[in-house]
Amino acid sequence: MDTIYIRTLKRAEHTVFCVQDGQKTYYDPQFGRRVPYSSGQQVKRSLLDALNNTLKTQGSPTTFLWDVTKKGELKEGEVFSTCNPTYADQLFGGWMKAAKGGKEKTLKRRSPLSISAMRALHPLLAGTDTENITFDRSDRPNNEIIVRDEKGNPLNEEDIQALLEGKDRSLRRKWIPDNRRATGLFVQDIAIDLRRLFSVTLNPYEPEIAPEVEMSLREAGWVLGENVFGPCLTAPSDIRVKWIPAIASAIVSWKITSNQARTFSLMETLALAASSNANKIASCIRAKLTEDEKAKPVIEEALEGVETFVTLPAAGYLITTSESADALEQAKNHLIEQLHAFNYENQLKEI
Repeated sequence: MDTIYIRTLKRAEHTVFCVQDGQKTYYDPQFGRRVPYSSGQQVKRSLLDALNNTLKTQGSPTTFLWDVTKKGELKEGEVFSTCNPTYADQLFGGWMKAAKGGKEKTLKRRSPLSISAMRALHPLLAGTDTENITFDRSDRPNNEIIVRDEKGNPLNEEDIQALLEGKDRSLRRKWIPDNRRATGLFVQDIAIDLRRLFSVTLNPYEPEIAPEVEMSLREAGWVLGENVFGPCLTAPSDIRVKWIPAIASAIVSWKITSNQARTFSLMETLALAASSNANKIASCIRAKLTEDEKAKPVIEEALEGVETFVTLPAAGYLITTSESADALEQAKNHLIEQLHAFNYENQLKEI
């Protein structure tokens, strides 16, 4: 087994987890519905945030480059990651550094975690509603009101009063119409490539790391070896022992945490399934269309080849028989066991 597939079932209630006109949606042509979703990039960021929180470490720094034009104006340039696997979020999250001008080799590491969007378990089991809201501060007498004319110049108090005469209009409220909120059952998938999880390749033609970083990794005890991708350096066992429980915890407990998330929902996890077979993962947590064209959520709790963990809240939304209060703790321990079982330092079998 060199890949672990994980499917997570979550419940979201009247919330926003990816913003575009209130809540991002995509169109499902079969059922003719607009379905809310959270992008894989947002899920990945939330997962790496959970990883750093578990390890009690800051995320890896990012370098922002800016260019000054001939007119003296600032222009956005490249954005560089550290490209250093001694940061856990870099090792698991991957990186890319493409320098301007093509004079330096591009450094690129594909993340060993393939992360899907969080989308509806079935188009009929999730949707959006809209509401009108206000930003209301009318109860505060110390608010400052500035009204500008067409040239951007502020009006004085007398001009403002004259403008409002005969109008029922408050200048201490901001009307925000048609805000979309998402509700329903959502699934999200992760594939963990164990061959690359703790290893960085040493291919000089398609480098993942700079020569100076390679030197520092060797000095830090990273093990020289080889996998199906060629020569590589593998994180020593003391790093793996520390980071495996952290990544397992992050996979089980991540929440949407980016600054695009608002209108709080617990987004509780209802079930998690893990397997080395992607098709069985899809069969384990799914929806079934009924004869009256309604969708029913289904969890196969005893599917061979799949470890399934069902939480107590799941019983409120679908028929379950094995829900437990410590389901997520069991899921985390199972992932830790599976991640420790892989032979990272000796991946190739002798012929």
